[in-house]
Amino acid sequence: MNNTQFGGLTQKSKNQAPATSEALKSTSKPIVSYSGTQQNELLAALPRTDLEDMFDHLELVPMPFGKELFEYGSKLEYVYFPTTAIVSLLYVMEDGATTEIAVVGHEGAVGVSLFMGERATCSAVVQSAGYGYRLKTQYLRDAFNRGGALPQLLMRYTNALFAQMAQNAVGGRHSSIEQKLCRWLLDRLDRSASNELKVTQELISIMLGVRRESITAAAGKLQDEGLIQYRRGNITVLDRAGLEEYAGECYKVAKSEYDRLLMDVAR
Repeated sequence: MNNTQFGGLTQKSKNQAPATSEALKSTSKPIVSYSGTQQNELLAALPRTDLEDMFDHLELVPMPFGKELFEYGSKLEYVYFPTTAIVSLLYVMEDGATTEIAVVGHEGAVGVSLFMGERATCSAVVQSAGYGYRLKTQYLRDAFNRGGALPQLLMRYTNALFAQMAQNAVGGRHSSIEQKLCRWLLDRLDRSASNELKVTQELISIMLGVRRESITAAAGKLQDEGLIQYRRGNITVLDRAGLEEYAGECYKVAKSEYDRLLMDVAR
């Protein structure tokens, strides 16, 4: 039987005879493949036997742009492991103002919940469309009770996520607009397949909690210095090293913490 792979989803060849309605019902859930799960670095770091034990509980799901995975105060029913999608963790004020507190892509997980009845402390919205795997939080809680590789890995990742949040808070107070923009672009670049980002200045201004005019001026400055090329709705990074130098501590602390996590996992 010829199969084709797409984002971990296995599809039957078109040459195969049509399935009956009952067969379609039984195979409607996408088949989870080992190669597909390797697109998420946390899942890829698990021992193969541990990962395969999760296959019956993992579900490959599309994550379209703008989809809200959960909102502040809601019950956390799933933990998500993005593969090609990028998710923003947002804090929304009573007046509707929004600030991004962290970003998660193929390196991490969204919605980790350890206690029954735990509520979300922020909102999670897909910022770059793609795919990911989801897992019911009850399975995760049971795994923490059993111990093993999965809870240890997620606790290490949570430390790295906290470091990102802390650095974002510090950078939001003490960094220049140009530094904030550089960090924001680098965070996306780390989680993207290319050096080209499809994003508007309006979205960046909302995520950073600053005026759009400030982002326009900062982007123009970075473009004049040859670090980026900006066209309407599209930013191409030309000099990553230059962006990192410009961002300074605003980016390096959180990045070094995650790099340390990967080294610990490799050991």
